Amino acid sequence: MAALFCLAGGLSAARLPDKYFELVGAGLTQVQARLAAEPASGLEKLETYSGFRHFPSAILMAAVLYSKSHPANRHYQDSKTLETALAIGDLLAAEQEQGRFAAALDRHRDSYMWLDAFRVLEPKLDRQRRDRWRRALLDYLTPLAGEVAKRRDYPWYAGPYLGTSPNHYSLWSSTVYLAGRVLEKKAWESTGAQVMHRFAAEEQSPDGFWGEQNLSYPTTGYDYLTVTGVALYWEHSRDQAALEALRRNTDFHKYYTYPDGVPVETHNDRNRYWSETTWGQFGFSNFAGGRRYSEFLMDSYPAGRLSLEALGRMAQNALYYREGATEPIPQDREDYMHRMTVPAGIRKTGPWVVALSGIIDASSASRFRLDRQGHLSVFHRQPGLIITGANSKRQPELATFWEKVGDQLFHMPLNTRLRMDGEEDRLALAYNSFFSVLEMPRPSAREAQFRFVIHPKGGGAESSLNLQLCLKAGQPLETGAGTRIVLGEGGVELGPEKIGGWIRHRGWTLRTDAGARLVWPVRPYNPYSNAPETGLQNAVGALSVPLKKVDETILVRIEVE
Repeated sequence: MAALFCLAGGLSAARLPDKYFELVGAGLTQVQARLAAEPASGLEKLETYSGFRHFPSAILMAAVLYSKSHPANRHYQDSKTLETALAIGDLLAAEQEQGRFAAALDRHRDSYMWLDAFRVLEPKLDRQRRDRWRRALLDYLTPLAGEVAKRRDYPWYAGPYLGTSPNHYSLWSSTVYLAGRVLEKKAWESTGAQVMHRFAAEEQSPDGFWGEQNLSYPTTGYDYLTVTGVALYWEHSRDQAALEALRRNTDFHKYYTYPDGVPVETHNDRNRYWSETTWGQFGFSNFAGGRRYSEFLMDSYPAGRLSLEALGRMAQNALYYREGATEPIPQDREDYMHRMTVPAGIRKTGPWVVALSGIIDASSASRFRLDRQGHLSVFHRQPGLIITGANSKRQPELATFWEKVGDQLFHMPLNTRLRMDGEEDRLALAYNSFFSVLEMPRPSAREAQFRFVIHPKGGGAESSLNLQLCLKAGQPLETGAGTRIVLGEGGVELGPEKIGGWIRHRGWTLRTDAGARLVWPVRPYNPYSNAPETGLQNAVGALSVPLKKVDETILVRIEVE
């Protein structure tokens, strides 16, 4: 995400919605300065500035600050704030009239910002401006309403069937529903309500999420976008099915977020990573635990990574936030465990969080559908993520296991079984040539152990255990054999004689089998470019241990200083 600016430093713990108003207000000041410096700039020019992509988000920022009465909102009924909102709305109308508004990717997300700002500001609009904005909004939204109606009765709201992503369809449909109410288009309101009710009542997994590719399996990051559409629909419809869907979704995200606010990547079938988010927090605020979760997300969100769209979503949160009591969430507890109905789960034990996935899914030709080949992630409160179980595509070297049977390479399991109870979790993975049972006893504060018990099935297949180590460029790496290097662009290949049984990096030490090898950097697959990434920001180190042809136990021990 492109950084807009660091709005504030040393902010206190999030009190909501106060922090929304503080950050949105500071952001709007920067927008006003840009508009004053370049009053004649159109969207194309404005959106070239760092963080200014999705510039129309600024209209909802100004509209909410002007219209929302709250003790923390210093801009309420401020004439300059209203002038800014009107100027942005006039700019958007001109862009639509000249056929330029829709030119940018995902402009439908901006159309919501403009539409809700229009709803909030309508009493302050003179007739000429109101009619102009309404015409422009209708002009943009009419084709979108057609796309929503066309898909309304499709058999499944998932990517392979919709011809678009479920998060897009949820946002399209909730926007069209709201437009039907605001712009008095009853057919739009009816169609949007039918789609959004179905999202809430039929399309949600029992585990509380909306999968992008398969309704049974999560796509955790994009789920925040999907639930934002459901939350908006609930605010204006009071459909109880939507409220219950929000309750289930809040519970899902509470459990599957690391203590640093980052969504757990292990179970995601679309993205290897996702940053902290400002999306959908107003939906979580319907519940005491959700209000605490929203505070937690805002405490985790780095101010230096704010963009106009993030601020626009904060404005949406401020507009609809429900204040009330809070209650502790899993991140507040010393220990918790959660198991999905599918073979996937998470356990927090003191400073450790371990995520497990035994999800099996077919490989897909779609560039946006990752192979479910990762099965273990390990996080510690101090260094953060140490081992990632993020999935990938066309990169079997990053699969937890691979095997070569004849001329064929396999990197996804045939069957799995997950047991999470008592003092030890177990994840069993079955392949053509071997079985593996990952045993995880309860860790201590400073050490976690993982035992991979391997049982070959016979034959001469070549196979390997592989762990994706979260190594960071610019940081030193040391080994038990006396190797010390600072990681960078240069390729590193360390054999057993260079590793000597252990690796130390960023405050953790990993001890493992004497035959282990390490390769750095392995640049992971990026679905948006349909190719491996070019930089080092998300590169990993691939630690591999060749499997033997006899029963064996590979012990991995992680110690944190």
